[in-house]
Amino acid sequence: MMEGQYRPGAKAMTPPFSPVLLLGLALKPLRPSVLQPVFDAMLRVVRRRHPDILERMEPFQDKVVCIDPVDLPFVLLLEPNAEQPRLTVRRAVDPDESHATIRGPLETLIALAEGKMDGDALFFSRQLLIEGDTEVVVALRNAIDGAGIDLVADLTSMLGPLANPARRMAGAALEAVTHVRENVETLRQALIAPAVQGAAARDARLAELEAEVKALRKASRRGHA
Repeated sequence: MMEGQYRPGAKAMTPPFSPVLLLGLALKPLRPSVLQPVFDAMLRVVRRRHPDILERMEPFQDKVVCIDPVDLPFVLLLEPNAEQPRLTVRRAVDPDESHATIRGPLETLIALAEGKMDGDALFFSRQLLIEGDTEVVVALRNAIDGAGIDLVADLTSMLGPLANPARRMAGAALEAVTHVRENVETLRQALIAPAVQGAAARDARLAELEAEVKALRKASRRGHA
């Protein structure tokens, strides 16, 4: 990470152990410029299929929103200018480069964008963190709310006659990811179970020792009396 730059709030939220986190580790050696064409394409699709989102952000077109998927090794800077919007991939950002930051696991951010999860509930449950100008974040959420975003359908729409087969393949891939996530969670639980059981046993033993010490002190006071 370059001197004078930081990943905003990177220590404020621990990423969940998931297939996305493993993917993030695999992507870490890549330079952001390698990934930029993917997000350029995503922005073109949004402009074509959901132009009202940028139109509704017109009062905040000069505001920069940092989108930080905590389980991936990069952040996104969204400049919602209706005429020249930009979605830039960065390894890190300067503190004064963004007006607001939305931070959370990738799956949570996608679910929020697609309207599958309530933003207020995510915020209060600490699955989503917001920093900076909250008015900008609220405006962005209102802009995408009800827009009918479906990332798989939107992205595969670029493939023309191949869109339907690609959509089916993407659906199968997402289903496989779900199974992998469940297996990863099972593995995580199996790995931490001995530590959890050991900690519980230590806590129980400490409680017993504290009770014994209290009993000895009480008996001692009675003896002196």
